[in-house]
Amino acid sequence: MLLSYLPVLIMIGFVSFMAIAVLLMSAVFSPKNPYHEKLIAWECGLEPVGEANKGRFRVHFFVISILFVIFDVETLYLFPWATLLADKSISGFIFVEMIIFVAVLALGLIYAWAKGALEWV
Repeated sequence: MLLSYLPVLIMIGFVSFMAIAVLLMSAVFSPKNPYHEKLIAWECGLEPVGEANKGRFRVHFFVISILFVIFDVETLYLFPWATLLADKSISGFIFVEMIIFVAVLALGLIYAWAKGALEWV
């Protein structure tokens, strides 16, 4: 019984060895030349102005990122469905279920668009 887990244990050991080896090689062979200009924080190629902990971020950026993740996950669900649809081995129930799924997400997109959540200004 335990012999069937041997390939998994070998793979875990190999991946662990490679991860440790890459980290050690990076520590040994990376250039170490710290100087003042190299250690200064930069923002988009410019020197930062003010203190970082006092700045406020608009919530709008986070709303856009959450919407991106939601619709990105939607595509993960659509790829297997589209593959089954191309093979013509999909039942009517599954087809209707996916249309309802896409419709609910489309309603969410229309709602976010109407509320102005997709505007960058």
